[in-house]
Amino acid sequence: MRSALVIGTGLIGTSVALALRARGVQVYLEDHDPTQARTAAALGAGVAEPPPGPVDLAVVAVPPAHVADTLAGVLRRGAARACIDVASVKGGPRRQLQELGCDLSAYLGTHPMAGRERSGPLAATADLFEGRPWVLTPSPGGDTEVLNLALELVALCRAVPVVMDADAHDRAVALVSHTPQLVSSLVAARLKDADETAVRLCGQGIRDVTRIAASDPAMWLDILSANPGPVADILAAVAADLDGTVRALRGLESADEQQRTGGAEGIEDVLRRGNAGRERVPGKHGAAPAAYEVVAVHIGDQPGELARIFADAGRAGVNIEDVRIEHATGQQAGFIQLTVEPGAVAQLTAELRERGWSIRR
Repeated sequence: MRSALVIGTGLIGTSVALALRARGVQVYLEDHDPTQARTAAALGAGVAEPPPGPVDLAVVAVPPAHVADTLAGVLRRGAARACIDVASVKGGPRRQLQELGCDLSAYLGTHPMAGRERSGPLAATADLFEGRPWVLTPSPGGDTEVLNLALELVALCRAVPVVMDADAHDRAVALVSHTPQLVSSLVAARLKDADETAVRLCGQGIRDVTRIAASDPAMWLDILSANPGPVADILAAVAADLDGTVRALRGLESADEQQRTGGAEGIEDVLRRGNAGRERVPGKHGAAPAAYEVVAVHIGDQPGELARIFADAGRAGVNIEDVRIEHATGQQAGFIQLTVEPGAVAQLTAELRERGWSIRR
């Protein structure tokens, strides 16, 4: 691939453009907002001007509601040898293109499974897709050259290609992406009018659950409007579980021993099902989940502390599998949780203590 046209210079489009430019591809940028395209160009994502002729690949990175019309325009004017979109919903745009009478042989729907809470070109990075799944949904009769160019794009972005049926993809993202966004927002909404004393008690658990609730509402309204049915189906199942959980909790506060027993069984059931579901979430590099242990170390909130603890872990010859920071309330300190192989816990703990670190038991 020598040239590409990126239409839509938000987070995803600009990140694609940055990744392609880093690999030597000539990138042309187009956006309904010229200022946004110029911003992406200033970041080194390409040039904010029309290409002199057909490019190898056009990447349509616009909101789901505008994908089909934008794709139809690209296909009809012959702007590229091949055309893909990166919208988070796949079945709807394809059906709309068919209704518009477009020749789909030069088109392939894709969806990179990557993103951030921030949006716009200033949030873009060339490494946004590295190691992330990138779904490809080829249709019968699609041109092999289009698939090859899409695979080349995925490789240039250092993502991992996954081939799926379009409608199966939409059901899958409803489960693993769209519903979690709404559930996170629903939990975070409880905090809006909560007493300040309660909010000050927020710990790592509530931060984990509500992290994605900081996402752009307008962007998510576009996404959910394009995939409402599958999301509603999953939320209906969640609602049924919530109703059962509420009844179980009411049973726990009952004076009747039988109701308390039934309530405890109901709560234990949902917690155990949660355990079983969580165990199915892929682990590091998409592999099967591995059993790790956590070493929690007290750390000050000052420059150089993270670098120092990582260096000390390296001197111990221990690989850090994952890391998270638990901030202390009202203090300029917290705990850094180092996730390591179980066999490395004793070695890492001893090394860090010898170097003056305080380990939480």
